[in-house]
Amino acid sequence: MITLLAIDWAVVGIKAGQLILCLSILVVLHEMGHFLPAKWFKCRVEKFYLFFDPWFSIVKKKIGDTVYGIGWLPLGGYVKISGMIDESMDKEQMKLPPEPHEFRSKKPWQRLIIMIGGVTVNLILGFFLFAMILWVWGEEYLPAKNAVYGVYVDSLGKSIGLQDGDKIVAVNGKEVENFSRLSTDIILNEAKTIQVVRNGQNMDVAIPSGTISQLIKRKGDPLAYPRFPAVVDSLNKSAKFTAGALQKDDQIIAFNGKPISSFYELSDIKKNFKEKEVALTVLRNKTDTAEVKVMLAKDASIGFYPRPPDKFLKFAVKKYSFFESLPAGVAKGWSTLVMNVQNFKLLFTSKEVKASESLGSFLTIGNMFGAQWDWERFWTMTALLSIVLAFMNILPIPALDGGHVLFTLYEMITGRKPSDKFMEYAQMAGMILLLGVMAYALGLDFWRYLFKN
Repeated sequence: MITLLAIDWAVVGIKAGQLILCLSILVVLHEMGHFLPAKWFKCRVEKFYLFFDPWFSIVKKKIGDTVYGIGWLPLGGYVKISGMIDESMDKEQMKLPPEPHEFRSKKPWQRLIIMIGGVTVNLILGFFLFAMILWVWGEEYLPAKNAVYGVYVDSLGKSIGLQDGDKIVAVNGKEVENFSRLSTDIILNEAKTIQVVRNGQNMDVAIPSGTISQLIKRKGDPLAYPRFPAVVDSLNKSAKFTAGALQKDDQIIAFNGKPISSFYELSDIKKNFKEKEVALTVLRNKTDTAEVKVMLAKDASIGFYPRPPDKFLKFAVKKYSFFESLPAGVAKGWSTLVMNVQNFKLLFTSKEVKASESLGSFLTIGNMFGAQWDWERFWTMTALLSIVLAFMNILPIPALDGGHVLFTLYEMITGRKPSDKFMEYAQMAGMILLLGVMAYALGLDFWRYLFKN
């Protein structure tokens, strides 16, 4: 069980700040996607809110017919359009005869455009942000074939038959271009085999049943890491050497007598020696060896900064001009959307994937942001969540945009409009379903954080 004392509140604050800013951007632009077409078709918009405002608002101001405000419950946002059955459940207004400025008085195709406006904006935003990320920062990744030292695998990787030093070649016979997508490729393709080179020999590693479920539980943690030597780049002031000292360019080759072949192996083994003295064997000047003793810190750190992996491994870097980034951003956004659709499909088609393992609340989402404020990572997360928000909102569930779109399409095809009473019940059922899922996801997150395995 974790305790409040074990929480780094500075990190929590940074992650929470990024999450709130991200949600604010996504919510405001999503609701703007409904607001603008509603205005174009001369609907009266009564409210435009960032976050929900049950009982009271943090701030609000009425301009014209619309009250603009910020609520205190950061679970989304809304625009209240006159004559529309939505989150407000304003039944009294619906009892009155339709007015020309009301949503229900507009033609079906106009109502359809209003309802898909939010999803459309989120898709465009996701494509645009991916394009700008590629333009500003480019794209850097490690081709699997460039992981020349092979991989370092933890207990899960070893349980499926991978070994330290294996060179990943393909998944289900398809070449792994981007090493960081190894786990994703296995999950989305429900892969049965991994092709590796081991001790110079090509071989297939069968992926046992249950692996996909385990990968999903890891919430993005990779199945394998590219190995590279543990070389000292520089020391920091926290180092507490009790015999000898590390020097720049030293390569750590043993920890308490146990051979060390990679930085990740060192990172794993030292976790069990917090605040203890350990012995390091280092390779110095490429030919000499030296012994160093050091007292590990509370976080098991030794007191040095490692030489980064790009000093040992050849990463692929692609730069984009502004005009090249636009189609590339659309392509990346589209592949992200397809991946989300495939993930959602697995919930219903795969025997290994459980909804409880895939669900997460705002706690899970917030934890995906960096412990430090990194704009590239922030905008990448915002682009990703914008695509996810678009997909989730278009699902044909009452209370979501997709539910309203479904009923409007039914009206356009059959010529029969669902009754207001039916819409009220459908909206209520959808809201109960969504609130139930959100509460369940929040409960799962609290359980995960309080009772970590």
